[in-house]
Amino acid sequence: MDTLHIGLISVSDRAANNLYQDQGIPTLKNWLSRALITPFKFQTRLVPDEKSIIEQVICELVDECSCHLVLTTGGTGPACRDVTPDATLAIADRQIPGFGEQMRQISMQFVPTGILSRQVGVIRRQSLILNLPGQPKAITDILEGLKEEHVLKVPGIFACVPYCLQLLEAPYVETHSNVVESFRPKNLHK
Repeated sequence: MDTLHIGLISVSDRAANNLYQDQGIPTLKNWLSRALITPFKFQTRLVPDEKSIIEQVICELVDECSCHLVLTTGGTGPACRDVTPDATLAIADRQIPGFGEQMRQISMQFVPTGILSRQVGVIRRQSLILNLPGQPKAITDILEGLKEEHVLKVPGIFACVPYCLQLLEAPYVETHSNVVESFRPKNLHK
């Protein structure tokens, strides 16, 4: 089984300047370790809210480190310093609007300000790049979806990530269905 290479970027001025402990990367590592059956390796980066630095780091993870999937956390709101989506779009070859739409849909189940999120999903070369919020609970909710009494009510975005990666010719990704069930056409299951 091939190894999935995942880049994790936490975007935060305060965490990058050691003013507070980053929670984004540990949350992502924990969730992905619970969700993935497929072998994987992480590359992690902690950067300030600087568009040029975010662009550079995404390009490094995709172009030099050959990450199949890059997940960012933080910097997705409307504030002047929230530039993660802008940096992501600047380096993108193509956009996948459905990811951002679903992330906002999930967020709005909790707070009306979810509509202010500017999260995007894009492709650069053969890599999928997704912007996630910075709060640990919101990261988990968006990846996993919303469940009521163990019944999935609103699918999380990660349910579509394995099939998207398969279309991009990344390794075949399998997940633990008790965390998130992967959706792909039946004829494309291994």
